[in-house]
Amino acid sequence: MITKLIYRVSRLVLSMLIIDVRGLKEEHEVKETLKPAMNSLRNSGIVIYPTDTVYGIGCDPLNEEALTKLLALKGRSGKPLPLLVSSIEIVRSIAKVPPKAEKLMRAFWPGPLTIVLPLRTPLPDKITMGRQKVGLRIPNHLVARVLAEGVGGLIVGTSANKSGEPSPKSLNEVDPYLKEMADVVIDGGTCPLGIPSTVVEVDEEVKVIREGAVKIEEVLKKLRDD
Repeated sequence: MITKLIYRVSRLVLSMLIIDVRGLKEEHEVKETLKPAMNSLRNSGIVIYPTDTVYGIGCDPLNEEALTKLLALKGRSGKPLPLLVSSIEIVRSIAKVPPKAEKLMRAFWPGPLTIVLPLRTPLPDKITMGRQKVGLRIPNHLVARVLAEGVGGLIVGTSANKSGEPSPKSLNEVDPYLKEMADVVIDGGTCPLGIPSTVVEVDEEVKVIREGAVKIEEVLKKLRDD
């Protein structure tokens, strides 16, 4: 059994589990090592974890208790929460996928493009903030995909920073308070890209929300191609 890793830090009634996944490349190794994190997520836990872009702080997006805790930790209100997804099948089960979105998914996933899509099935208001849309992304990072798969295919994928502060590209850059208050912290070294994802909203038309790791011109070129 893989035991690379794990140590506990306790402060009063707080207990934080740190899992080191640096150097793990095989999917079965990652899944075995992340079992404690997945168990925590299934029990209203908050997890800080690496992605291909920046470090994320996440929870089960269908767990109201966990969502309330996560929003309080970030000091975030009024803004929808993006979700990381383990597979295209999960995307299709919760969102409508217009042809233009289909083209972008084929071109940029797994990767650093978040696509805001119309909902097919309801999600908690703490995710959508009352909108009938949700931002989805399949990350090009095994740890993030395994965590999402462990809680039904979806995990909250907001950056591991307090609202308004820079997004961390390494665990050292994550706010100490967030690390202390999280239930599990996963150390995956420095994120490969170190830049937040680009965000576009796709319905009948494509609306640019934020330029990040993917240049908007690349997105528009892909839509013009074929």
